[in-house]
Order: sequence, then structure tokens, then C-alpha cells
Amino acid sequence: MSYKRIAQLRTAADFRAHLDQLGLDLQFDDYTVSGDSSPLAQPYVYRDRILGNRWCVLPMEGWDGTADGHPSDLTRRRWQHFGQSGAKLIWGGEAVAVRHDGRANPNQLVINEQTLADIADLRRTLVETHEASHGNSDELLIGLQLTHSGRYCRPNSKALEPRTAYRHPLLDQRAGISSDDVVFSDDEIDALIEDFAKAASLAQQAGFDFVDLKHCHGYLGHEFLSAITRAGKYGGSFDNRTRFLRNLVEAVRAAAPGLDIGVRFSAFDWIPFKPGTDGSGEPEPFASDGYPFAFGGDGTGTGIDLTEPKRFLDLLAELDIQLVCITAGSPYYVPHIQRPALFPPSDGYLPPEDPLVGVARQIAVTAQLKQQRPELLYVGSGYSYLQEWLPNVAQHVVRNQMADFVGLGRLILSYPEFPADVLAGRPLQRKRICRTFSDCTTAPRNALPSGCYPLDAFYKNSAMNADLQTAKQAQKIDAADETDN
Repeated sequence: MSYKRIAQLRTAADFRAHLDQLGLDLQFDDYTVSGDSSPLAQPYVYRDRILGNRWCVLPMEGWDGTADGHPSDLTRRRWQHFGQSGAKLIWGGEAVAVRHDGRANPNQLVINEQTLADIADLRRTLVETHEASHGNSDELLIGLQLTHSGRYCRPNSKALEPRTAYRHPLLDQRAGISSDDVVFSDDEIDALIEDFAKAASLAQQAGFDFVDLKHCHGYLGHEFLSAITRAGKYGGSFDNRTRFLRNLVEAVRAAAPGLDIGVRFSAFDWIPFKPGTDGSGEPEPFASDGYPFAFGGDGTGTGIDLTEPKRFLDLLAELDIQLVCITAGSPYYVPHIQRPALFPPSDGYLPPEDPLVGVARQIAVTAQLKQQRPELLYVGSGYSYLQEWLPNVAQHVVRNQMADFVGLGRLILSYPEFPADVLAGRPLQRKRICRTFSDCTTAPRNALPSGCYPLDAFYKNSAMNADLQTAKQAQKIDAADETDN
């Protein structure tokens, strides 16, 4: 299907009319405010800290580390951009594996004794760049996202080497899993928790203010939340499915006293989607009366029930975890609900809905969850597709306490100064605004570093872009051959 492009919506009346046509209750401010009076410039008091504005940089995977888990010059360039952004909350900057076999790709960062100095230098580079661009860094809060990638582990090559929380009737087929050997035992999970604790201690030594115990996007922490068929202490009941988090928190606090903890979690999930006959995404067939494997799902496979996510927030509050980042689904099997985009990555499907529907869905869910536990700090996700209208929606969201911080991911790759320009009231640089071309995902799918190849001149003019275009052309030829056959 053809969807109207955001760049065509030049006035507030145009944007509102399009939202009305879609039947979306996505509110926005007609005009944005700059300077100290802007809602997005208001400080946020968090524990004993004052965070200087309401922008947050979300964690990403760059596919640009070394084979042994160290950052490269490309990694350092990206972290410089995080500092250049002017955002005062850096949620993690990077998804960092707690051990080699938990890497999502063979170039993902790993935190251990050997990489510690270089990872500490990433943080230092970010702070120095922020100070050079924006002055005072006392109002920064910087975390590091710790992860094990579970069924999406690719530690040595493009080939999957999955480890899972449970056997999944649909996702196992995609990963080529046919044996229970890939399922972590309870004892293996206990040992992995100790690896998280060691990683957290190293993150504290590196100077990070908090660690994010990742529970999103289909990776291992998220998978535990839907492990209803798993036997033993880590599966079945809600208490058992959240035991992984509770034990992680206990171990981290014992290993790194005083280190703060945040959790980014997928608040809802859907049944895996696949390309239909016209290339648009459609749900995988599932021979059952209901789909029980979606945390935050209503059992239909494509609906939402926030009963358990609200219980999860209650648990975070009980654990004195106040940093919460809300996201959805997984980029591997439902990217349209996780990061709405007009153009799919090379291995994806065309959007089955106007991407604005996905944006509005995430904003609404975050607002509902904030009502459950308003004392927590909430970061929203899924904003990049809004493009020119992102500041207007973000201002409305923060002004009406629908979220405390607006998180930016892909947009930072193409236009790192976006938050600073909005706060200063400078005109947006339209040619640098992310248009969700998804090359930042297609490149990693082809073993290339993630970056904005269409809009960032550094990547656009690089040999890496030539390799990317060759790979994309080959995939088009392969797809045409499949169609002919």
C-alpha cells in the first residue's frame, strides 16, 4: 500500500487532517517553544540528580566493534554524536554483551577486563564532546545496556548460535531450532546472572551511572517474560517468569553497591509477521485457539492487554528501579510495531499499516503505563518516524506528562544535533532528518556497520556504502528469481 509521506505534511492543519483520516488520537502542539520555557528544556529531578532536559539517546547496536569486543573508531564517532546531541539522559548508547556467546553479532561490544578501558573511554569521549558542545555535564545521566541475545546470538559469524529460555513453536522454525539442547538450564541461568553481575561491576568501574538490564526486543530477558511453557523456577507463573530479573537485581546490587539500575522492556508483543503475497506484513499462521507467547498481548496475536506489564511496573517499584524505558515487540519478527518505518530492511516486509499507527500505539501505551506508576521515570520510544513533527508531538507528550523523556534512536544516526536544535529554536535541517529508509538495519543484516548511509555523508561516501548497494542489488535479483520460479 502507499502511505502519505510525513515530509508532505507541511502545516499543522495538514498533519492533523491526516491523523483524523487515519482515525488516530495522536495529539501534538501546533507550535514548539524554545529556550528555558520549553517543556522539553525543563529539568527533571531524579533521586539526588538534576537532569537538564527531556531528551534521551536510546541504546543501539553498531555492528562496528572488533572481533574481541572492543570499540572501533566508528563506535567512538557514534558516541561523540551522542554527546553532541545535547540530550541529558543517555540510556545506554550501546547494547553490550556480558559475555562472548551472548553477542547479537560478531562485532558487538563485550564488557570484560580486557575491554574495560576502551568502554570507559567511550563514556569519557561522550562527556568531553558534550562539554565542548553544550558546557556543563553535571546534568548528564549515562547508563550502559547489558544484554544476552538469547535466540538471536551470532557471536562468531552471521550464523545463528541460539540459546533460548524455552521452545517456541514459530520462532524455533525461523532459527532452525529442532532440539531442546539450546534451552538454558536453571543452573546455566544462575551462572549467566553472575556474568551480568560481573559486567555491572565493570560498568561501575568505567564510570557509568546505571546499567540497563535489558528485557526487550526478543532477546533473552524479554523471552523470559513469555516463558509460560518453561518448567522450573524461571517459567510458568508471573513470579517465576520475573525471577530472572529479581535475581539479576540482587546479584548486581551485591556486586556493584550504589550502581543504579534501569530496565528497558517491550511492554507488548505480537505474533511473528511475515511478508504476504504483496510483500506486506501479515501474521504467521498459528494452529491454536490463541497465541499465549506475547508478553502484554491479549491472546489474539495482534492485540494488547497491559495487565502483566502493569504488574511488571509494580515489581520494578518494589525493587526500587525507577528508570523505565518503554518499547515494544522485536525487530526480528514484528518490526512495524517496534520501530515504525515506511521502508523495510532487506529481510523485512512492507508496513501492513501506516507507520503513524505504530507511533501512536507506543505513545498511548507508554502514557497508560505511566498512569499505573507515575512515580517512576519513563522514557518513550518509537518517535523517529514523526520526522518534522517529532518536536511538536514530543512537546505535547512531555507537557501533558504522558512520558518524562522522549527517546531517540535512528534519528541520532542521521542528525545527532536534532535535540540541541529543537531546544535552541533553530530551524530543523530537513535534509538530515531520518526518513526511515532502514539502511541502518539492512547494513548489519549484510555484516556491515550500522549507520545512516543515505543521509550521513561519512557513510554515504564510504566504501561500505558501495558494498551495501551491491548486497541490496543481489538481494533484489534473488527475490526476482524466487518470483520467477
